[in-house]
Amino acid sequence: MTDTFIIDDQGEFVVGKAQSTPYDESIGLINSAKDALSYWDTSVETEFPKLLAGVYSGTAMLNRLVQRRGRRVGLIVNKGMEDFHRMGRAIQAYLGYSYSDRLHINTHRYDPPLVPGELTRGVTERVDLFGNVVIPLYEHEVEPAVRELLEMDVQAIVISLLHSYRYPAHERKVRDIAREMIKKSGKDIPVFASVDYYPVRKESHRTNTTIIEAYAADPSRETLKKINQRISEKGASFDLRVMASHGGTISIEANELARTLVSGPIGGVVGAKYLGELLGIPNIACSDIGGTSFDIALITQGDLSINPSPDMARLVLSLPLVAMDTVGAGAGSYVRVDPNYKSITLGPDSAGYRVGVCYPEGGVDTVTVSDCHVVLGLINPDNFLGGEVKLYPERAYKAVKEQIADPLGLSVEDAAYGVIDLLESQLRNYLESMILGKGYSPSQYVCFSYGGGGPLHTAGYTKGLGFDKVMVPAWAAGFSAFGCAAADFEYRYDKTLDINVDDGAADEIKLAAGKELLAAWEELKEKVGNEFVKNHFAMDDVDFRLYFRMQYQGQLNDLEIEAPIKDFQGVKDWDALIEAFEEVYTRVYAKAARSPELGYSITGAIVRGLVDVVKPKIPKEALSGEEPPKEAYLGKRKVYWKGEWTEVDIWEMEKLKAGNRIRAFSIIESPATTYVVPPGFETVLDEHRIFHLIEVD
Repeated sequence: MTDTFIIDDQGEFVVGKAQSTPYDESIGLINSAKDALSYWDTSVETEFPKLLAGVYSGTAMLNRLVQRRGRRVGLIVNKGMEDFHRMGRAIQAYLGYSYSDRLHINTHRYDPPLVPGELTRGVTERVDLFGNVVIPLYEHEVEPAVRELLEMDVQAIVISLLHSYRYPAHERKVRDIAREMIKKSGKDIPVFASVDYYPVRKESHRTNTTIIEAYAADPSRETLKKINQRISEKGASFDLRVMASHGGTISIEANELARTLVSGPIGGVVGAKYLGELLGIPNIACSDIGGTSFDIALITQGDLSINPSPDMARLVLSLPLVAMDTVGAGAGSYVRVDPNYKSITLGPDSAGYRVGVCYPEGGVDTVTVSDCHVVLGLINPDNFLGGEVKLYPERAYKAVKEQIADPLGLSVEDAAYGVIDLLESQLRNYLESMILGKGYSPSQYVCFSYGGGGPLHTAGYTKGLGFDKVMVPAWAAGFSAFGCAAADFEYRYDKTLDINVDDGAADEIKLAAGKELLAAWEELKEKVGNEFVKNHFAMDDVDFRLYFRMQYQGQLNDLEIEAPIKDFQGVKDWDALIEAFEEVYTRVYAKAARSPELGYSITGAIVRGLVDVVKPKIPKEALSGEEPPKEAYLGKRKVYWKGEWTEVDIWEMEKLKAGNRIRAFSIIESPATTYVVPPGFETVLDEHRIFHLIEVD
C-alpha cells in the first residue's frame, strides 16, 4: 500500500492510503494524496501548490536490486582481486535464510554478482592498511581496462582498490583516466570511485555499496525525478526529498543516493523517536507490521542505534543504517504446509500489496495471512481501504481449505486460526528475544505498535511480555509516513580512521590524535555543507553535529558516540572524548566491562548536518467519558475465536472520543487498519488519539 501523510503549517495532519502501483509509483502517490486530502474536503489541485516540501520513502531502488534489473556495470579492482566481488563474504551464502537452512551447507547459495566476472578488470597497484604505497599504480594498465569495458557496452564504471580509504590518490587517478577516455570515446557514462562515496574500511562492504550506487541508486534517481515531475504537474514547486537509512531526509540529487535503499521502516522508527520525545518516553520498542515484514527496533534513552555495516538483499554494505531486525512475516506473507512434517510455514516471501487470494485483481494463488484474517472475520471485506479494494471471503475460504485445512485434517476455521496463532507466537518470540538479547527487559520499554497490520496483532504478540505500556497510534497505518514528516533535512558522511592511543599516553600523543580527528571532521563538514549548498542553504543555516566511533584496542566492535566538543584545543578535549565513550560503553555493556588498560582506538569520524523542518503536532483533545458515543458503534460481526464463532462489537475508530474505553471482545475499524481488542484486554483512547492496550487478566 502507498501511504501519504500531509501536514499543514500548524502541525495538523491527515493520512491517506491507496493501492501501490509499482509500474508507476507516482500514480499510487497521487491517489493516496487524494485520499488524505478528502478528509479536509479539499483536493490535490488546490493544496499541492501550497506545499513547501515533500519526502518520499519507498522500495523502488531495493526492488531494482533484488530483481537484478540494474545497469550493466563494469568494475576495476586490483590485479589478482578480480574474483573477490563474485566470491563475496562467506556470510552472503546464507544471509536471509531460515535457521534450519543456515545449518545445512548444501542449501547455501550465492546470488549472481551485481557485476559478472567478464565485466571486471584488474590494474596493478597496492597500498597497505596504513596507507603506504607498496606498489605504485601502473597507469598504462588503466587505459586497456577501461577500453575493454567500453567495448562491452557497460553503462557505468566502478573503481574500488584495496585500502583506498587510507590513500585515495591511486583510485582518483584511475577515475580521471577513465573519465578522459570516456569523453574521447564520445560516450556519456558515469564513473564511481569508492573514495568519493564510501571511504571506509571493509573491501566487500565498500565495493558492494559503490556498485549499488551505480547499479541501482543512480538509475532510481530517474524514478524519483518522474515522481517529482508528476507532483510538479499538480502544482507543487518544491524539490522532492528522500528518507535516508541514517534517519534523516536527503535530496534526490544527493551524491550518495544508495543511502535511501531502505527507507520505509526507517520512517517508523524516526516517528517513534519523535513521538517519544513529545510524550516524554525515552525507552521505546518499535514494532511495525506491513504486508511483507515485521520490523522491530529499540530506542534507548532517546537514542537510535546505528549499524555501520548492515546487510541488505543478501549483500554486506557500508551504509549507516538505523539498527533494526526484520523478519519476513507480515499480513501478506504466504502460508504453506510442509509436506514432510505436515506443519505450517510462514513466508518469508509475500504477496505484499496484492493482499491474497481473496483479492482477485492481485493475481495471487497461494494463501496469505490476510486470507486467514478474512476467513476468521477479523477484517471487513467490504471496508478494506475504505471499500476501494473489494475482498472475497469465499475465495479465501476455498484456498485455505484446499491448501491448508485439508492437508492438515482440520476445519477451515481452525486452520486459519492456527495460522494467526502461529504468526503471533513467532512475532512475540522475535520481539522478546531482540530485547533480551541486548541485555534489557520488556518492562523497561513502552511498545509502539504500528503499520497497516500492526493493530490486528498487537495483543497477540505483546501478551505476557510485561511491557511498561503498549500504545497504538490511531494513525498506525501511516505511521512511517508520519516519521518521514518528522525527520530533519539531514546529510551524514563517514570516514574511516585508525587512531590508537594507549591508556596514560603522553600529552603530545593525545594532541596529535585529536588533531587527526579534527582534520577528518573538517573534511566531512565541507562535504556535508556542499550538499546543503546545492539545495540553496547557506552554511550558517546548517546545524553541524560531530560524532566518532571508538573501541578499546583489540576489541572487535566499536560504538558511535556524539562528541561533547565542537573543536579540539587541548588534552582536556581528548579526556572529554574518552569520558563520553566510557559513559556509552557502560550503558551498552556494564561498568565492570570497561577496559581502559587496553588503550583506545578511534575507528571513524562522522559529521551530521541538519536543517530543521516543520514537524507534525500530535492531536490534543479534551477528555470525554469512558462510554463511547453511540454514533461510533457499527454493530456486531461474527468472528471465529478459539474454536467457536463469537459475536464481536464493531466500532468506528474516527468517531471514538478521547477518554473512551473499549472492552473485549471488540474490533475498531478505520479505512486503513483494523485494531483487535480480544478477550483479556481492553483499550483506552487518550487525548493524543493514541490507544493504550491493557491486559486485564
